[in-house]
Amino acid sequence: MVNKSLDPYTAKAENDNVSPQEKINGLHAIVKSVKTGMLTTRTADGQLHARAMAPTGPVSPTQATLVFIANKASAKFEEIENDSNVNVSFYDEKTTNWASYSGTARITQDREKISRHWTSALAAWFGDLGDGIHKGDQHDPRVALIEVIPDEIRYWTATQGAIGRAVDVAVSAVTGKTAAPGELRTITKAEIELLNGFQ
Repeated sequence: MVNKSLDPYTAKAENDNVSPQEKINGLHAIVKSVKTGMLTTRTADGQLHARAMAPTGPVSPTQATLVFIANKASAKFEEIENDSNVNVSFYDEKTTNWASYSGTARITQDREKISRHWTSALAAWFGDLGDGIHKGDQHDPRVALIEVIPDEIRYWTATQGAIGRAVDVAVSAVTGKTAAPGELRTITKAEIELLNGFQ
């Protein structure tokens, strides 16, 4: 259990007085702005591997799940099959906003779902192997979806611009107070389930 008296930054920054829909709106703003997240998986011998991936969407205003289209021949699929617990993180260098999804990855080759999320630009990541089967289109047997179903999502959103953040940190360093130029929000498992019920 975290001792909040020893972590005044978190105690000051946490904001639980936000509705689930307001939380998801703030989260979507970060994901849409950053566009690319780091998907972290675990190997059979316990090593953590991360790689940059762009989710498709969100396609719904209440969507908490992340969806990635990827090549089933890549190592990340073996890692997910070995241990489905994953993390996806996003960081916006301009605003310092960040988001972290902790949850479970599910692999599917459901053609209807692939069709819903497929864009022609995705073909660039597969290539046409010239064998008449692996054409790099949405019907290619290598194409699969990774759905990340979060158990918890935590994110931080700046409440001040770059100058305001710098001043807050500088003043706090001099006065001994704690800087909190933004809000730390948590979307709980119960809230995720509530939001998913609206999809």
